[in-house]
Amino acid sequence: MKRTFITFGALLLSMLFAAAQEPVKGDILLNEAQGSYTPSFENDRAERTPKNIILLIGDGMGLAHISAAMYANGNELTITNLQTCGFVRTQAAGDDFTTDSGASGTAYATGVKTHNAAIGVDVNDKPVKNIPEIIDGMGYVSGVITTDGIDGCTPSVFFAHQPDRHMSEEIWADLPGAKLSFISGGSWGAFEDQSYETRDAIEKRYKVVNSLDDVAAGTRRIAYLPEKSEVSSIAKGRGDFLPATTEYAINFLNSHPDNEKGFFLMVEGARIDKSCHDNDFETAMLELLDFDKAVEAAIRFAEQDGNTLVIISADHETGALSLRGKDKKTGAIKGLFVSRGHTPIMVPLFAYGPMSLKFTGVQENSDVNHKIVELFSSQAKDRRKARRN
Repeated sequence: MKRTFITFGALLLSMLFAAAQEPVKGDILLNEAQGSYTPSFENDRAERTPKNIILLIGDGMGLAHISAAMYANGNELTITNLQTCGFVRTQAAGDDFTTDSGASGTAYATGVKTHNAAIGVDVNDKPVKNIPEIIDGMGYVSGVITTDGIDGCTPSVFFAHQPDRHMSEEIWADLPGAKLSFISGGSWGAFEDQSYETRDAIEKRYKVVNSLDDVAAGTRRIAYLPEKSEVSSIAKGRGDFLPATTEYAINFLNSHPDNEKGFFLMVEGARIDKSCHDNDFETAMLELLDFDKAVEAAIRFAEQDGNTLVIISADHETGALSLRGKDKKTGAIKGLFVSRGHTPIMVPLFAYGPMSLKFTGVQENSDVNHKIVELFSSQAKDRRKARRN
């Protein structure tokens, strides 16, 4: 009887585990491909230090996600039109092997591996300087854009220092001290929910608007916080917020009066990840295609400018996505999720512009930060040397 009970218990547990891991299928068929942009590559891989660096992070975006979106979009994406690529290892520090966005985002922002849920702090919860803080005194200006809330992991690691990602009020309270000239994400309602002291401090630091039409000429610092519906998912009507705001921020930072040497901009497509947690294949692909439009805005500027490096990667892969092929009758691309969480799978990195070859091969997410900071520091040294001569 005892053996029978143990056997039945083991069988029951295995069935529960199997049910929890049941693969989730999905497909996508676009009515019309959105097209893509291919640069001339005239300035790609140039051996000169870039003036500006734009880092675009597709939250949860793995190689299968990019492949599926590419196939669904007529075998083309601006991302996959690029010629320089590598891979990024995303593991968090210590026992937190599979990273969350806090740990991986902190690695990208500060160059330090840390524990999950961390926002701009090391494994001992001590604040670590992020890219905008490091380059602020060098004559650069910085910006952050996200389709998540301002207090989301990826945007907040570029201005906040808190031990836990769930400390939303404290993260918002860090915003007035941020070394950012432009920040945008969700949302106006979330801003109004903050304490009077936090709202007052933010408004003293930034021109806080829920429409870019409200920004007057000569404004030096903008916090663009649209209504929640404008930063919701593409499926719920977000529209062109991400690519349009990316283009606006690039132009704003490039012409900023405090821009002596260049700018840094981080752009996050946050809802790729959120869709993959839901195993919603179609919405994830629509989010990735929208992210690709933001990539296009960055690449077009880099092509025209000639001194801008664009880096595209992810903080981690979400969903353990694989592809099941293409429906022979409808042409739909067929996906398969085997997880609702993050995975430790390496994520791809694409780069375009001067010194793009610096980002090839396999690297840690923290290494991406080190290379970016090194390029900014080198540019600053070159400018100082030129002035002395």
